[in-house]
Amino acid sequence: MTDSKSRNLVVLDMAGTTVADGGLVERAFERAAAHLGVEPGTPGHAEKLRYVRDTMGESKISVFRHLFGTEERARRANTAFEQAYAELVDGGLVTPVPGARETIEALRADGHTVVLTTGFARVTQDAILDALGWRDLADLTLCPADAGGRGRPYPDLVLAAFLRTGAVDDVRETAVAGDTAYDMLSGRRAGAGIVAGVLTGAHDRTALTAHGATHVLDSVAGLPALLAAPRTERS
Repeated sequence: MTDSKSRNLVVLDMAGTTVADGGLVERAFERAAAHLGVEPGTPGHAEKLRYVRDTMGESKISVFRHLFGTEERARRANTAFEQAYAELVDGGLVTPVPGARETIEALRADGHTVVLTTGFARVTQDAILDALGWRDLADLTLCPADAGGRGRPYPDLVLAAFLRTGAVDDVRETAVAGDTAYDMLSGRRAGAGIVAGVLTGAHDRTALTAHGATHVLDSVAGLPALLAAPRTERS
């Protein structure tokens, strides 16, 4: 297959997959929880933090809706979270996953269309891209608001990438890579042909496989070789 439409569309998660943030999600959550009166060391704080860990990859506003009950409280928590995360990002606490930039550049050089996705709001996604100098690294960047408001585990971000880029004629020609169970669910629900879990982030091989990973890689740096392999060898 030589037509450009036969090239894979590659949809990559950010935090944990292409971006290392050193646990900033949890640190930002603690600030947001304190803003709503949930004090560290309390049973309520521990329970909420456990839920945040379990739902890594999900749209953060959805997480806060579950945790804080009302839309008003969820939005207050989300705003506090985004502000805290942006401050931590500005402090230089995010770095690329080793080999991530080179991987994206290699994928694009090989004719693939690359889309970076996140469960964060656009303002936070842009802060990360600016901090890393990645504004022009990918073909497209998407956050839940760009896909109708629903993030992972819904398929919307992957399908938005498919529709917006027009890079492939069949969604099965899409490859998704992420570090969480929700990334795997999102990719499988969208119908992506390759749903690769990576072991640089939140969830382990067992969780990734249980939620639909077709492949598990040590890191995103292994993706170009996977995509270059004949279909019969992608196992």
